[in-house]
Amino acid sequence: MSPVRKPLLEAVRGQRQPRPPVWIMRQAGRYLPEYRETRAKVGSFLELCYSPTLAAEVTLQPLRRFELDAAILFSDILVIPDALGQKVGFETGEGPRLEPITPERLGKLTPDNVNHHLEPVLDAMSRVRSALAPEKTLIGFCGSPWTVATYMIAGHGSPDQAEARLFALTQPEAFARLIDLLVEASIRYLVAQLKAGADVVQLFESWALNLDEEAFRAQVIVPNRRIVAGVRAEIPEAAFIGFPRGAAGMIAEYAEKTGVNALGLDYAMPVGFADSALPPALPVQGNLDPLRLVAGGAQLEERSRAIIGGFANRPHIFNLGHGIVPQTPIENVDRLIRIVKGG
Repeated sequence: MSPVRKPLLEAVRGQRQPRPPVWIMRQAGRYLPEYRETRAKVGSFLELCYSPTLAAEVTLQPLRRFELDAAILFSDILVIPDALGQKVGFETGEGPRLEPITPERLGKLTPDNVNHHLEPVLDAMSRVRSALAPEKTLIGFCGSPWTVATYMIAGHGSPDQAEARLFALTQPEAFARLIDLLVEASIRYLVAQLKAGADVVQLFESWALNLDEEAFRAQVIVPNRRIVAGVRAEIPEAAFIGFPRGAAGMIAEYAEKTGVNALGLDYAMPVGFADSALPPALPVQGNLDPLRLVAGGAQLEERSRAIIGGFANRPHIFNLGHGIVPQTPIENVDRLIRIVKGG
């Protein structure tokens, strides 16, 4: 019996598909009533991430509603600093809150316990793998070191990542130690995800947009390249999607130097520029504006078809250019998927 094909994984590995496979960043989340019901069963967001049964349930919920081609493990990029020993919490309506890292506190962090701490997340991955239809791709992920470091240094999200940028400039040795810790922890974590059943892993570099070209090379490209190489040293065929949000004119250099298999594009990236600037065989993922999905109507179909047409000559995975937002109408998600599938 021939193995079951996984169209999305094939696209990541460079094989053009008859139509773009589709998944949606943050597809398991607050726009779904079943997610909100599951979330109400636990006291905190991290408790949900660390509950294998509930995290697996949330991961699978959107695939029961929609004809998606992949599941992405329900978790969060900040489980890594939590596993390293930094105090992490989530305030309702305010986002994550961490005890800010200082050079003194940095010495108390260690990657040695990361995978033990994250065993519940890996258990959830295994549960999803067992329950997932064989033609569906299972995506694991972690936050890229620069993005995770911005939260660890500031203690919260910020519009311009000023605290982390200044820390990198004024305390370069401490910053380098932090990045080294995050690279090592991320390699261990992603290897464990792949062994637990992930077909492909995505690197979320969500805060690359406020770095100049020198900082982008040092703080985005180099750490991501180290992670890709480190994982492939243990799993040579490991497949990666890189998502450097806000990379702009650095997008081609990121693709070339990190070694990722496929490149996620944010919604500000012009389709024509990306298609001409990137190697023609490089798979791309994206890049619909999430608010177009909220608004719906004729513009949703027009823009979606323009994106599909713009990447018609290369392997393409249809997705949003950032995460789906909570106010998104469910019927618009269903319509989008039917558009991508040719309906």
